[in-house]
Amino acid sequence: MPVIRILPHATLCPQGAEFEAPSGTSLCEALLEHGVEIEHACEMSCACTTCHVVVKQGYASLGEPDEIEEDLLDKAWGLAPTSRLSCQAVLADQDVTIEIPKYTINHARENH
Repeated sequence: MPVIRILPHATLCPQGAEFEAPSGTSLCEALLEHGVEIEHACEMSCACTTCHVVVKQGYASLGEPDEIEEDLLDKAWGLAPTSRLSCQAVLADQDVTIEIPKYTINHARENH
């Protein structure tokens, strides 16, 4: 199983985290299952940018983003060349290191 490393985030994961998750799991699902309450206002349907992450290592193992994801990412705060929507980034066999941006464009957090 690949290992997901999360760099420290002041609110969601102050100490950072590291855990294993099964291949075929989205980053968003894995984060939520391990207590990292990343925003996901559209319930992981690729309709917003609240689950945006920046992949620091392992980007190529997540597969290519589709056109819809790329269009949405253009609206994300803190966009980087290795940005992904965590609901669309599915784990393969390589370890992944991510950073959760400090802000999202969501004005009202849902279900949190």
